[in-house]
Amino acid sequence: MTDADSPHDQPLPSRPSVPHRAGDEGGDPACWLDQVCDACGRIRERPGSAVCEHCGAGAPDAESGGVPDRVPDPFAAPRRRDRDEEGRARSARPRDGLGRPLPYGSPGVARQPEGVPRTPAQSLTEAQRLLDDGMPFHAHEVLEDAWKAAPEAERELWRGLAQLAVGLTHAARGNAVGGTALLDRGAAAIAPYADAAPYGIDIAGLLAWARELTGRLTGSGAVPAAESAPRLRTTGEATEYRPTGDEV
Repeated sequence: MTDADSPHDQPLPSRPSVPHRAGDEGGDPACWLDQVCDACGRIRERPGSAVCEHCGAGAPDAESGGVPDRVPDPFAAPRRRDRDEEGRARSARPRDGLGRPLPYGSPGVARQPEGVPRTPAQSLTEAQRLLDDGMPFHAHEVLEDAWKAAPEAERELWRGLAQLAVGLTHAARGNAVGGTALLDRGAAAIAPYADAAPYGIDIAGLLAWARELTGRLTGSGAVPAAESAPRLRTTGEATEYRPTGDEV
């Protein structure tokens, strides 16, 4: 059965209702992008905490007189959470092309619209276009939408694909530690689907790509996002790392 024949790929009249799950924030990343510590690059298992459990970033220090990096003002009015036009929680802070937060008021790169109803094939096509354009952050937003809308049996697959896109995002930012951790997690999430991958997803190729890219990240700087992008589906072309001219 081809993608076009798949019943999952019929037009969707509306976005399916998905039960709320722990970590689903209905807008801001439930997608692991902001769970990487800016100081040490490692995955934070308690992203809501002000202090990184790995390196201690955000903890009180002697120079600050025992005051943490960010101290809430007990008399300040609570900060109103940013929301999109439909009322969903979503940060209005501008971001650059790789999703890095910029100061409020700065010109940024528009994010992907959230909650767009897409078939699996449409999600893969749009994510691939963004990956090829060197925009893995935006690709992960498309894949996160697909994850939230996916049936239970496919949720880990789409979660893993989104994690791979986030891993490439961090690799392109020059964060080898965070990139490696997320690539490993994404690969582990999609691996169980290798024997029966739906929608033509190239699980074997993606696993090989993730292994090769993590190997290249050791001791290296930022990788070029577009040239390092994988192929998500089998289209007669293997999914592999595509080195730049400097690496050939």
